Amino acid sequence: MALQEKPADFSLKNKEPGLSRDSLGQTSKMGSPGSVSGGFKDLQGIGRGNGSERDNGMCTISVGENRYVLAERGRRNGRNLQDLGINTRQTMAHVKDKKTGTSGMPVKLMTNLFGLTLSMDWRLYQYHVDFSPEMTSRKLKTALLYTHGETLGRARAFDGETLFLSDNIGKLKHLESTTKRGETVKITITLTNQLPADSPVCIQFFGVLFKKVLKSLNMYQVGRNYYNPAEPVNIPQHRLMLWPGFVLSIMKLESQLTLCADVSHKVLRNETVLGSMNALYSKVPKERFTDMCEKELLGLVVLTRYNNKTYRVDDIDWSTKPTDSFQKKDGSEITYIDYYSQQYDINITELQQPILVSTLKAKKSDSLDAPRAVHLIPELCYLTGLSSRALADFRLMKDLSMETQLDPERRQQRLMKLVTNIQRHPEASAELEKWGMRMDKQISVTGRIIPPEKIFMRDNVCTPGSPADWSRDTRNEKMICVQPLQNWLMLFSYRNADMAENLLQCLMKVGSGMGFHIEEPRTVQVEDNPVSFLRSLQKNVKPELQLVFCVIPNNQKDSYDSIKKFLSLDHPVPSQCVQARTLGKQQMMMSVANKIAMQMICKLGGELWAVEIPLKSLMVVGIDVNKDAINKSMSVVGFVASTNARLTKWHSRCIIQKTTSDFADCLKMCMKGAIQTWQKCNSDLPNRIIVYRDGVGDGQLRMVVDYEIPQLLSSFRETRTSYSPRLSVIVVRKKCISRFYKQTDRGIQNPVLGTIVDSEATRPEWYDFYLISQNARQGTVNPTYYNVLLDENSLKPDHMQRLTYKLCHLYYNWPGVIRVPAPCQYAHKLTFLVGQSIHREPSPELSHKLFYL
Repeated sequence: MALQEKPADFSLKNKEPGLSRDSLGQTSKMGSPGSVSGGFKDLQGIGRGNGSERDNGMCTISVGENRYVLAERGRRNGRNLQDLGINTRQTMAHVKDKKTGTSGMPVKLMTNLFGLTLSMDWRLYQYHVDFSPEMTSRKLKTALLYTHGETLGRARAFDGETLFLSDNIGKLKHLESTTKRGETVKITITLTNQLPADSPVCIQFFGVLFKKVLKSLNMYQVGRNYYNPAEPVNIPQHRLMLWPGFVLSIMKLESQLTLCADVSHKVLRNETVLGSMNALYSKVPKERFTDMCEKELLGLVVLTRYNNKTYRVDDIDWSTKPTDSFQKKDGSEITYIDYYSQQYDINITELQQPILVSTLKAKKSDSLDAPRAVHLIPELCYLTGLSSRALADFRLMKDLSMETQLDPERRQQRLMKLVTNIQRHPEASAELEKWGMRMDKQISVTGRIIPPEKIFMRDNVCTPGSPADWSRDTRNEKMICVQPLQNWLMLFSYRNADMAENLLQCLMKVGSGMGFHIEEPRTVQVEDNPVSFLRSLQKNVKPELQLVFCVIPNNQKDSYDSIKKFLSLDHPVPSQCVQARTLGKQQMMMSVANKIAMQMICKLGGELWAVEIPLKSLMVVGIDVNKDAINKSMSVVGFVASTNARLTKWHSRCIIQKTTSDFADCLKMCMKGAIQTWQKCNSDLPNRIIVYRDGVGDGQLRMVVDYEIPQLLSSFRETRTSYSPRLSVIVVRKKCISRFYKQTDRGIQNPVLGTIVDSEATRPEWYDFYLISQNARQGTVNPTYYNVLLDENSLKPDHMQRLTYKLCHLYYNWPGVIRVPAPCQYAHKLTFLVGQSIHREPSPELSHKLFYL
């Protein structure tokens, strides 16, 4: 039932660096009541909303031939175990004994890693527990088992079936306990596994242990991280609040078990869902309110402060109100108003507001009558994260970054405060002590600084004043290869005619310095609306056009999307869009024109600059994956491969498929197409292929190793029976929590550009390294993590690292070094355009040009 026009009691009154997107600039006691199918379960559902974990769940996992049970069922822990069971380094003979490089200047670095010490003979003992007679209540079974505390010892964890102990109590124990009713229960405890400290299960178990430690410090889990609501940071001018917190990870590194800790912040709006609905009601036509409300709210994550849990809004039940009743677990009826009053001492004021629905993910251990969803009251739900409008607010983002982008000095202070709190808090330190664990000092590592790269232009070799930025050279030097722009179309609205003319003159000036000849375009003036732009394109776009240039009057996404769809699908022509407000600052025009000219050169198939690439007959591939913004069940796979020896020209392919589809089948088709394109351009097949695979989530390494790599290898045989190039596959991770700092006379600072860390902070079973390939003007630099899963090229670690760093110089949308190799960033730009704007596979006619910059 739709919301009435105005119910009596429901008063609804109240970037990458450079020019992103074509210069467009678009950058507790009890749980919530919960069951949509059947009655609500008032004692279930706590922490079972999306983004939350259950405190006492268990999951079964397999490692090798053994089967273990782990005392945590959080989704991240279950996935990570698959990664922990993979040993790829042993399959590569050239790095089996040593995977570290030697070139470059050594540098001592601090980290956010802390050693964890266990006794030499430490073991985790896993037991299976049977009860006779059988019983279903985990709480009762725990109470009966724990009456034998002297037998079990202090360190114990039990989920109802599996018991973990730090002491060996023998292979078999027969115990008896008595219930309050006087019934005798026989308990049989059977040893099933003895696990060493470096086993995957133990590492995950330690993660669970530290979650208990953080809870003892009165920190709350929100999603995967822990936050401290007692020390909020208010930003009143923007009605925002920050909860400071931490993200932790336990890992076995080269020589020791470590705790990796990094600072995190949770952005909370001082605005409830009800307040957002009120504001929306006053802005939109009443007949469209429900549709607009669902469009605005569905998919958002909200926080209920009465239990500090997060939930995703999956639906809005307009027919249910807080005055309605639901059935509790004991069968009795209670209204939402009374429920929240009794359980949380909260009074609901708006009696006609609808109910939010958050769907629960089904779990194997759930009973048939387990709740399938949680019902939430909009008045009690606070919005989290930032809206698109907030993200576009420069002042808001600047004020927010002052609190969230901590420099190395402030980040170090936060980390040391956490460690001190753990060591001095009686309950936290006792939790570690009873399991035989002790926190050690912060770990330091030795990195290396590799020399800066030379940038090759058409006539000169440049050594930039700053290794991170050679924009000044792009204004004074000619680009390597430039196609003259002779036949092109320029569209703009009547009121932006002067801006367009001014931009054209600036483009011609900067173009001459680059060696980019630009002739006068055919201009078309249109009305100031998206429909007029599209109609003009339909009338004026011809196959012989080299480029279409559009000055868009505002930042409406619909206008940008319609232009890109038409010029990427219906009439494939490279296009350049720029927002009118970008051209509004006269003093910035030459700089803006310079960046736009570089994008135009690339879209015409040109080459800007190069670096020295010693390897011959080498094809480099970048792969990334994004979700489609409209259809979340579809994935957009971007595949970008080099087509020349200098690695300056690229072939692109984009595939849209169901998220559940076999991903590597898509890669197989893309690889065959890339090899055929290389052969056309070079009259030969590449002898070496190096794949940089971005977009690999937790627990997906096994899929890449066992499924994707074999499919890539089979694509070679299908290209030509005897064809067998040497293949290397490297997984690229932009999001890692490891941080590195340099102690200087001026305090703790970020490492310099080109710093490599390939020992001490890496994993012994993997051929991996960290590379810092960006400058952080504010905050702490974020290293990029590389994991080489296969290296048939047998490159020395120095050469693999140096090649990776070289590729970070070849992204043509920014005259400087970027975080990931250029083909990965190209693949990301491609999937972003398709997933956000055109939602179909682009025309193959554009595949040899960087049309998506």
